Amino acid sequence: MNIIIAGCGKMGIELIKILSLEKHNIVVIDTNLQVIDDISGDFDVMTVTGNSSRCDVLKEANVSKCNIFIAMTESDEVNILSCLIARKMNAKHCIARVRNPVYAEQMVFMREELGLSMMVNPEYQAAREIGRILHYPSAINIETFGRGRIDMVEFKINPGCVLADMSLKEMTAKIKVRVLVCAVQREGSVFIPSGDFILRSGDKIHFAAAHDQISKFFKITDPDKERVKSVLIVGGGAISYYLAHHITEDMGMQAKVLETDMQRCVSLSERLPRADIINADGSDHELLIEEGIDSADAFVTLTGMDEENIVLALFAKSRGVNKVVTKASRFSVLKIAESVGLDCVVSPKAITANMILQYVRARQNSDGSNVLTLYRMLDGEAEAIEFIVRQEADYVNVPIKDLRLNKNSLIASIIRDRKYIIPNGDDKLMLNDSVVVVSTNKYMRDLNDIFLH
Repeated sequence: MNIIIAGCGKMGIELIKILSLEKHNIVVIDTNLQVIDDISGDFDVMTVTGNSSRCDVLKEANVSKCNIFIAMTESDEVNILSCLIARKMNAKHCIARVRNPVYAEQMVFMREELGLSMMVNPEYQAAREIGRILHYPSAINIETFGRGRIDMVEFKINPGCVLADMSLKEMTAKIKVRVLVCAVQREGSVFIPSGDFILRSGDKIHFAAAHDQISKFFKITDPDKERVKSVLIVGGGAISYYLAHHITEDMGMQAKVLETDMQRCVSLSERLPRADIINADGSDHELLIEEGIDSADAFVTLTGMDEENIVLALFAKSRGVNKVVTKASRFSVLKIAESVGLDCVVSPKAITANMILQYVRARQNSDGSNVLTLYRMLDGEAEAIEFIVRQEADYVNVPIKDLRLNKNSLIASIIRDRKYIIPNGDDKLMLNDSVVVVSTNKYMRDLNDIFLH
């Protein structure tokens, strides 16, 4: 596909990396000549120097032949305007990054009226992900499939967990909870497990389950984790606003936000009537103790500095906080955070990259079983992808046990007529089913890709 990426900040560069690996024809636009020179040296892409909201710049980038135009500059207004002009110049699909909460409140209206294919708000999406984690404090990460009917949950088997040294067959029989373990990460290696696979302490597992089964699973595997009622948040940026609004208005939790900027505190207090907004330096450990870190059920670090977030998260862990979540803006920091024992690290950029990659994959196969949801997990070594079966195929209405799946691929769930099915060998894929597949074979664009031919 022909893809134009306007704006080469951290997010833009990450998209270039991902989409280049998927063999797309990419043109990059940026106003900074040095940035363009660096990208030309690092990637096999075409480059154009200039403002993406100018018609002559878009013409030079050959926007009329563009399948997907992605505007990722630092300015919401430039992104929206660039998409509007690109659409008028015959770009087929346009995606804009829009971060301002003012625009977020009218996202659907703007997308429909302006003819944009997609508007992405990294901060809003990060806040929703943190909210899901706080709802299930035993989870490291949660991704939703099947329009909210099924979740893919990441969970670490800590010492003393009932699952340690238990095979998956035994797990199904003993804990009597309807979950399907789809992937396991152990010492840097990723496995798509069979029933004979034995879980070990230290493993990170991803399992698929319906909402009610997740709660039952955690009551058995991590009974000491209590429900989150109060959350202490450090940093008053956009993610903090979206998160505090979500957990106080939708989830019934108490939220206290610590922010150093007085003007920002006034703004937050006006927009978050149910949250406590404190004008204070959240990096001060003594102040955190005074503000009740020891009694908080969860602690979330959302400052603008990754290193500060990590230090504060480690301090919270040392104080015995039940659930600690931190934000990392740089992808290089994710590994560092994990190496020091911080499992719940949320990256707005990784979330955005997943959403855009999902959209690109879906546009590549609009007639077959195209991609509905995509979740890159285990450091990108595996993918969970939701397809919908839109047409008759060789694998339709055939027992799964009679289908020949590629190595390291697994059918994790089937959603049919709003019902969630954990598939066994006798189940069949039917027309209009939503099917979630987990595989270490990357770049899948169609459900047919998981079968041997």
